[in-house]
Amino acid sequence: MTAPTSPSDAAGPGPADSVRPIIATSLAVTDRVRLRQRVDKSLAWFLADRRAWMAEVDSALAPVADAIEGFVLRGGKRLRPAFGYWGFRGAGGHDSDQLVTALSALELVQASALIHDDLIDRSDTRRGEPAVHRRFAGRHRAHGWAGDADGFGDSAAVLLGDLCLVWSDELLHAGGLDPAALSRARPVFDEMRTEVTIGQYLDVLTQATGDTSVERAGKVARLKSAKYTVERPLLLGAALAAAPAGVTDAYSGFGLPLGEAFQLRDDMLGVFGDPAQTGKPAGDDLREGKRTFLVAATFEAADEPGRRDLERLLGSPDLDAEGIGHLREIIVGCGAAERTERRIGALLDAALSHIETAPIEDEARAALIDLAHAATTRTD
Repeated sequence: MTAPTSPSDAAGPGPADSVRPIIATSLAVTDRVRLRQRVDKSLAWFLADRRAWMAEVDSALAPVADAIEGFVLRGGKRLRPAFGYWGFRGAGGHDSDQLVTALSALELVQASALIHDDLIDRSDTRRGEPAVHRRFAGRHRAHGWAGDADGFGDSAAVLLGDLCLVWSDELLHAGGLDPAALSRARPVFDEMRTEVTIGQYLDVLTQATGDTSVERAGKVARLKSAKYTVERPLLLGAALAAAPAGVTDAYSGFGLPLGEAFQLRDDMLGVFGDPAQTGKPAGDDLREGKRTFLVAATFEAADEPGRRDLERLLGSPDLDAEGIGHLREIIVGCGAAERTERRIGALLDAALSHIETAPIEDEARAALIDLAHAATTRTD
């Protein structure tokens, strides 16, 4: 694509009282440099440019632009660009709009992963709106088109998710960063996208084989979510700043346990979260049959009747509120929820022990510590 003008130049119920409560910490309080607004501006600029390009190709692509803009620009915590930004700053890099634009590419990787994840899990909603495959199936029905509406929606979601992944590559290079810096960052960016893809496959495989081990759940969590949420963005920022090995080692020591803690919090919210805050139906992870650490811990600790009920109800598309409530009782009663909360705390402590002694700039250290607490105590 022809590089456009830079954006800088253009206008539920809780699990149990015994489980450590989720502190309502907003990620907004960690935004020391208005990063979220700047990322939003970069994304809006880039997507407007892509919309204009598609309009020249065919007017029928307007709904594609609408769907991706709505998905990317509506909500989102911008957590991955934040870790990338402070990873860069911690290694001595200086703030710039070019940096923020490049790191905004992480949000398109995230969009791709979520669009595909919703399709794989047959989720109806995302952030309180119809999932992309549901949105395009509804469009098919509304227009009375030929063929299967759900099949059309599924195909559209695959292609829109792929398009976001392609565009993440374009946006990484569109902001105007030094080519030498981008060359250093490229292997990190590529490996991150590979990890999240194979992690998604292992997640699908785990559900198909019925593997309920804590070990497999942990590996899936690390590859599918943990590494690309924290560690890889940090290392991407470090690569852009040409950070020395001591910094990158500290970032991995911080990022891996923190990313896993983030995912475990996500798992807890998928079972116990408030739909008004999560944007997804209550207990959706149970209905989708996700083999998370929380579920694996429940299989380990539940009594025989509890395991039988878990096997019978987990992954049932007809799972109702009563069934969800029963599974919650099993999860809490056997101690799996409390075990998950303890693991979140232990992982957070491990992460903080690395960043507190890391050879990085003090402002970045403080920002990363704030982000760590916010990422593990969030309610959405």
